[in-house]
Amino acid sequence: MRDVILNDETPFTPLVIDRQRGETQLFIKEVRVDKQRYIVCRNEAEATKDKAERQQIIAGIEAQLKKGDKALVGNSAYRRYLRATGKKAFEIDAGKLAEEARYDGVFVLRTNAKITPLHAVLRYRDLLQVETLFRQAKATVDTRPIYHSSDAAIRGHVFCSFLALVLQKELARDCEVANIKPEWQPLLRDLDRLQVATLTKDGKSIVVRTPASGQVGNIFKAVGVELPPNIRDLAAA
Repeated sequence: MRDVILNDETPFTPLVIDRQRGETQLFIKEVRVDKQRYIVCRNEAEATKDKAERQQIIAGIEAQLKKGDKALVGNSAYRRYLRATGKKAFEIDAGKLAEEARYDGVFVLRTNAKITPLHAVLRYRDLLQVETLFRQAKATVDTRPIYHSSDAAIRGHVFCSFLALVLQKELARDCEVANIKPEWQPLLRDLDRLQVATLTKDGKSIVVRTPASGQVGNIFKAVGVELPPNIRDLAAA
């Protein structure tokens, strides 16, 4: 990967991806080795972050070297930037710093999908939403633990999780059009509190709905669904 893929001299193509919290600047190129297809990406924001974190570590090493270098050997974060000198001491390895700087903000995808490099990156970034969905399904929706006893049960679990992801993406799209930015976990809790109960007395029945709290009312408007009235007479209905 380092010797062939990342050393490829194909020029990068700059791309800007719109995100909810602003734009993401990426540089992308496609590299083919034999029958394998690789998408090399460099995220400028992540590269800046990686560089800043490394500089903080180097500043800590330099401060510690002034006090003595024995304590540095036991620190794994520091040790990888050190090299031994001929005087049985340690110093900062400038070559290691330069080598690591090459990979700031860089990640590589391998794919056999017949899609453009941009679409490959976008689909990869969607994995974050899938991981978030599974975390929400396990924690917020409280679906764990799940014990599968057959292939059909596994397929059913995957299908339900995928369906939930599709519904969440559709809801997010409707919210974006309505200029609403919901927090998913609080929204799920508010939706869980939205309930109806049927009360019967003296032969008459009414349906009572709990109040819509938080962003529930705005969400229902965004998707074009009308909430039922707070109190509804079944006989009149």
